[in-house]
Amino acid sequence: MPLSGARPALLVLADGTFYRGWSFGATGTTIGEIVFNTGMTGYQEVLTDPSYCGQIVTFTYPELGNTGVNSEDEESQRPQVKGAIARNICFRPSNWRSSQSLPEYLEQNNIIGIYGIDTRAITRKIRIVGAMNGGISTEILDPSDLLRLVAGAPNMLGLNLVTEVTTAEPYEWNEPTAEAWEFKPEEEDESEAYNVVAIDFGIKRNILRRLASYGCRVTVVPATTPPEEILKYNPDGVFLSNGPGDPAAVAEGIETAKSLLESDKPLFGICLGHQILGLALGSETFKLKFGHRGLNQPAGGNSQVEITSQNHSFAIDANTLASEVEVSHLNLNDRTVAALRHKSLPVFSVQYHPEASPGPHDSDYVFKQFVRAMGEYRAGASQGK
Repeated sequence: MPLSGARPALLVLADGTFYRGWSFGATGTTIGEIVFNTGMTGYQEVLTDPSYCGQIVTFTYPELGNTGVNSEDEESQRPQVKGAIARNICFRPSNWRSSQSLPEYLEQNNIIGIYGIDTRAITRKIRIVGAMNGGISTEILDPSDLLRLVAGAPNMLGLNLVTEVTTAEPYEWNEPTAEAWEFKPEEEDESEAYNVVAIDFGIKRNILRRLASYGCRVTVVPATTPPEEILKYNPDGVFLSNGPGDPAAVAEGIETAKSLLESDKPLFGICLGHQILGLALGSETFKLKFGHRGLNQPAGGNSQVEITSQNHSFAIDANTLASEVEVSHLNLNDRTVAALRHKSLPVFSVQYHPEASPGPHDSDYVFKQFVRAMGEYRAGASQGK
């Protein structure tokens, strides 16, 4: 039930379907691609994940905001979503870590939300019809008027959103994970920290924390950094981050990855970075009907199954893989490519999020795999190979 004096809000989908609800967060009008996330927790991590730039997220879990928000759980410096859709909203959170309520947080960051909506109906529609643009407004309450704005918005296919989320300047990161689930390498390496350059296509902070926890000294650089500038850092390995939008539209990033492949340095990609690496290796990508967004996506390889956290609209077309590239994991729900590796180079990538926080930690070992590859590269370089 809405609070007394709640402000009306309107949600309109590109197919003309509309829903009336109540406003939480900021007021105004916002347009974006409507997607859904099935996670039962982690709403703050979702809202601040740069991969959601340009999207309005429907939360399928019916209660949102019960634990409030805090600065420690942000995956970037601010919320990145275009808007939020919820069934019920908690205006008085109860958690010892909470610093403010979710509605206060979204209002402070100018993010528009709507609640009192049948989120199950929206999710069913997206699953049947596919992800589509939509709009939320507290000022335009005529569905036909809001629909005209939605119809004029660009589609996600062909859209490069990396420029909206990448860092403007390089910076260093050395803060490790401070969570109770902290995983550490089995063998303590007393050698100098591995020097990693992370290309920021929209990087999540917990990826940086996991790299630091595995003994990496990370330099984060803008997505537009030329490969020759990246190599001037003399990295032991290069990481290609997650991010928003259509991977095929990130032409500069693809060309950078192609050049880095010639360096023989270990390359590791997550999510958008996985797709960009696949494109650099000659593969093609396509847009999924409604994407994968949740904390319980099964991915399998070598007769083993990992429960993974995923958040992506696009996937690599397995039929376009070059002969020197192989699929190491498949999404076991729809058999799309979940991970790749090069047969001869120290190059691999995953479509899912091994750093998931909150989420399953089955795939955290891929950071160890990256560190091992950098150790082998460093050993080979010292021997002049």
